[in-house]
Amino acid sequence: MNLAFIPSPSTGVLHLGPIPLRGYAFCIIIGVFVAVWLGNKRWVARGGKPGTVADIAVWAVPFGLVGGRLYHVITDYQLYFGEGRDWVDAFKIWEGGLGIWGAIALGAVGAWIGCRRRGIPLPAWADALAPGIALAQACGRWGNWFNQELYGRATDLPWAVEITDGPNRVAGTYHPTFLYESLWCIGVALLVIWADRRFTLGHGRAFALYVAAYCVGRGWIEYMRVDEAHHILGLRLNVWTSIVVFVLAVVYLVLSAKLRPGREEVVEPEAVAVAGAKDGDTPAADGKAKDGKTKDADAKGAVEAGAAADADAEPKDAEAEAADGEAEAAAEGKAEDKAEAPGAKKL
Repeated sequence: MNLAFIPSPSTGVLHLGPIPLRGYAFCIIIGVFVAVWLGNKRWVARGGKPGTVADIAVWAVPFGLVGGRLYHVITDYQLYFGEGRDWVDAFKIWEGGLGIWGAIALGAVGAWIGCRRRGIPLPAWADALAPGIALAQACGRWGNWFNQELYGRATDLPWAVEITDGPNRVAGTYHPTFLYESLWCIGVALLVIWADRRFTLGHGRAFALYVAAYCVGRGWIEYMRVDEAHHILGLRLNVWTSIVVFVLAVVYLVLSAKLRPGREEVVEPEAVAVAGAKDGDTPAADGKAKDGKTKDADAKGAVEAGAAADADAEPKDAEAEAADGEAEAAAEGKAEDKAEAPGAKKL
């Protein structure tokens, strides 16, 4: 008998009057805010403008939600279009069912549109947002806890999650794969932040590292799950997806490091222009202004030097005139002496 376990909530919905507050939706919303907050700090640190990440997220998030839902519905179509199923349930996103692969793929399309409108390179924006996306996934996985879904095999471990009877589930204690993936995503976020600082990743390599690291964890966590899924050669479809995406991410890391080493010097041209305007026009204008100031200072110095020279010259002129007067007086005195001298001899 299992004496310790993680209890599941009795319901995933709280009602505020007529308004239903769903735990799954709250987890997704909290994740989005965390991703935008951290992404904005990293974007500004790279030289971008505050608020740019949020502006582009306005495009990326809706596309990502649609992409995530499409991937889930397509890969698990039997849940919505099989015998006795209601296809309308495919639109009930609040009941769970978002595929991260589709969310990232179509979310990237929305981000590309937003980046293109702002003249921003998509890889640089993705690098800034990468650890935030991992943390958003860590938050979002707790929505599975509220819905009592995506758990693993039965276990009596102290951290097992308790599942109650319900549609498509049997009461018992199971591996909390939602918790495993949440913790793994936190580790991925820390890894990306560390590697980005240590190796100065750029041109989409921080994002590629996030993808590769996530795929490693998703592969073994997916292997533990017991929910219904399609299998190919004995492996669940999402395990194969993890393998393929991991290989693509690693290939991109290697090729990008060889073809475009280093990091982008400018991630948002508009931010550079604003900074230049605050400093005082363009660099060329600054140069002209500095040259003008230098010339004015030189001219002013020349005037002051001339004035000082004139001031010095006036005393010297006065001294010269006095010396000339004394010389004239001496000459006159000598002339008088010479005139008197002959008379003295006659006497």
